[in-house]
Amino acid sequence: MNGEELTKELKERGLIAQEGGGTLEEILGKKRKVYLGVDPTADSIHVGNLVPIILMKHLFDNGHEPFLLVGGATGLIGDPKDTGERPFSDPEVVDRNAESIKEQLSRLLKKDKLVVFNNADWLGKVKLIDFLRDIGKHFSVNQLIKRDIIKRRLETEESSISYTEFSYSLLQGYDYMHLNESHEIDLQIGGSDQWANIISGVDLVRRKKGKDVYAITTPIITDKATGKKLGKSEGNATWLDPEKTSPFVFYQFWINVSDEDVEEYLKVFSFLLLDEIGELMRRHAEAPHERVAQRKLAESVTEFVHGSEVKRSVEKVSRILYGGDLESVFPISDEDREMILKEVPNFIAEADDVKKGIPVIDALVKTGLVTSKAQARRAVEGGGVSVNGKRIDKNLLIGESHFKEKIILIKKGKKMAVLSTHFEG
Repeated sequence: MNGEELTKELKERGLIAQEGGGTLEEILGKKRKVYLGVDPTADSIHVGNLVPIILMKHLFDNGHEPFLLVGGATGLIGDPKDTGERPFSDPEVVDRNAESIKEQLSRLLKKDKLVVFNNADWLGKVKLIDFLRDIGKHFSVNQLIKRDIIKRRLETEESSISYTEFSYSLLQGYDYMHLNESHEIDLQIGGSDQWANIISGVDLVRRKKGKDVYAITTPIITDKATGKKLGKSEGNATWLDPEKTSPFVFYQFWINVSDEDVEEYLKVFSFLLLDEIGELMRRHAEAPHERVAQRKLAESVTEFVHGSEVKRSVEKVSRILYGGDLESVFPISDEDREMILKEVPNFIAEADDVKKGIPVIDALVKTGLVTSKAQARRAVEGGGVSVNGKRIDKNLLIGESHFKEKIILIKKGKKMAVLSTHFEG
């Protein structure tokens, strides 16, 4: 796409919140060297961080050169938050987090030899007097205290802000100037909550060097039902690290997006063509209960973050667990089976017991679906128990013929569990 087409595309997707240094058309009218900064306050990116990365991917796919900045130094300071000071992080923890985030971002952008900077490499060498004379004099305290977060923090003594966090904006501005001088980077992107810090760099470069550089921010995406943003500070983080949020749970997060949010999320978080999204929403409007829009959203974002093989496995496991659909998804791989056992309460039966037959009443207790045999009998007699999608009676003996690739799906009402075995059958 040319600059005009890309501008139109990004605006229609809702990926642009603010632009600085020029209009979006002017910014994207030539190929830029663009960077995104991430402070390593955690060892993983979460869904709330994903929007600027997606913008970066759009820019990269359209000929702009991406760079990543990991805040090994600024992560030790902490960006001011709405209430209270951030606790200081251990330098070793920050370094480990920085390395983890570097690997995640490189994989998401799918760029060979992606250049990743760490601002500890230059901020750690800055001399205090030089910094105050050369950088501090270009920042007005009058302007700094008007910024929303700082203004709120100054309202009461209990929420007051330290000089350490107050100085964060100067450090981020210095980062932009350093990257512009050393690598001719002339565009910084980030979330709109970083606008004040990002624009401080634009202003610093203009005042100090007399050069034009630019800024773009992305909107903060919220859950319309709750009004909460998708971030760890809200206590609802969905992480990209599979050890913190499993790919199965990650996929289900997108499947469970509300009808109110799904079109916005498709435009922002997926790389589907806008016409394709329009067609999806038309189909969704005709049969919202089929959740075709949510399923496509889940498939697209899971593939982007975890890859096509993991996406395939997650889709298959979802069909088994929530559709009770065993036959149509055979064969299942060892990875599929492992995912099922990780996500659902289960009990692994001995091969000898399977050959003799396991009473379904015992199976219900062993898988934890009930707490007693009496409760199990009542559930079965009430018609609330199924094995592999079929209603059963209380005298059923579960044997080799019931296992489908070493697993059996048992449901009691909406609760589910898996009976597994090692036997070769």
